[in-house]
Amino acid sequence: QVQLVESGGGLVQAGDSLRLSCAASGRTFSSLNMGWFRQAPGSEREFVAAIRWKGDSTYYAASVKGRFTVSRDIAKNTVYLQMNSLKPEDTAVYYCAADSRSYWLSSDIKEYNYWGQGTQVTVSS
Repeated sequence: QVQLVESGGGLVQAGDSLRLSCAASGRTFSSLNMGWFRQAPGSEREFVAAIRWKGDSTYYAASVKGRFTVSRDIAKNTVYLQMNSLKPEDTAVYYCAADSRSYWLSSDIKEYNYWGQGTQVTVSS
């Protein structure tokens, strides 16, 4: 089992930055591919970014590439999502997820078998 707890969400203005954190416990963190997803009201949950268990590969949705950066700190069992140049369309609940089964990185929501409770990010114009 893996427990994931997100933090760092909040209300910001367009152009501001936020850093989300996701603390993992319960299973060797270094063996997990980690992903970030988001869900806006009335929309399906969508992929944002992911980092491979080795930390040697990252993958981003086109809508956030160049603005968001995913990273991980193995010693702290934590994965981060640095969000810069935020836009109102980035407003959503952001979820941290862990994939304990795949060797390679995936943006497919079905590959992630552990989820956090989510943290709200609101970007005002």
